[in-house]
Amino acid sequence: MTRPADPAELRDVALTVAREAAALARRMREEGVDVADTKSSDTDVVTRADRAVEDLLRRRLLELRPDDAILGEEGDDHAGTSGVRWVVDPIDGTVNYLYGIRDCAVSVAAEQGGEPVAGAVVGIGVDVEYVAALGHGATRDGRPIRVRPSPPLAQRLVMTGFGYRPEVRTHQARCLAALLPVVRDIRRIGTSSLDICHVADGSADAYVEEGPHPWDYSAAAVVLREAGGRFGVLPGTLDLDDWPHDGVVVATPADGWDAFVEALRTARFLA
Repeated sequence: MTRPADPAELRDVALTVAREAAALARRMREEGVDVADTKSSDTDVVTRADRAVEDLLRRRLLELRPDDAILGEEGDDHAGTSGVRWVVDPIDGTVNYLYGIRDCAVSVAAEQGGEPVAGAVVGIGVDVEYVAALGHGATRDGRPIRVRPSPPLAQRLVMTGFGYRPEVRTHQARCLAALLPVVRDIRRIGTSSLDICHVADGSADAYVEEGPHPWDYSAAAVVLREAGGRFGVLPGTLDLDDWPHDGVVVATPADGWDAFVEALRTARFLA
């Protein structure tokens, strides 16, 4: 039977490779960004840097932990035998990266038993490092972080994002229009991992978005939970044949979960 890996050791690996990947992304941004392809729509782009950075992440992870599996946004899955799977997003916030907006990051998470246990979110344009491991707490730039106590719903600052398919964006906009009058305000910076980490360090009160993928949120979910927050992927109301039933990503401080989830149901984000 394979001995479980130490989450703190996985955290250190995640931070090492994420730092190297962010450095490569910065260099390539300075050289100029080329769009290499599109994904779900013409506005959902893949840059040459996305592919180069993911190649680096895969190569370095296999050098450091050759028996692990890897799931990445841009490449094929890599099977492993150790019981550890890495979930990587080479550039979370690709459109920000393309336009030179600072809010973009490399996200690297390690799973065991299907659950994220360690992760690092390292800024590309913004100089920030969020790191966490199960049972070891969460840090921002090496300093421990905690969620802020949840204020009343009307005083909560909520982070969100939009997908790239028109029908998904229309649904999200309708739900946000219903949510906005009952919260303090909405912020949209375009990078799921950083959105969730803002909840973890107390610079936001909640996050909701329809449709992010595991590579978008896995590392940040560890950071949030270790900072005293609660995270979930919940059933939504968007009815599309090719859309997952559980598609709404929610993040809050633990004490703010119930009231925010109820508000999301009222706004028709959640079933």
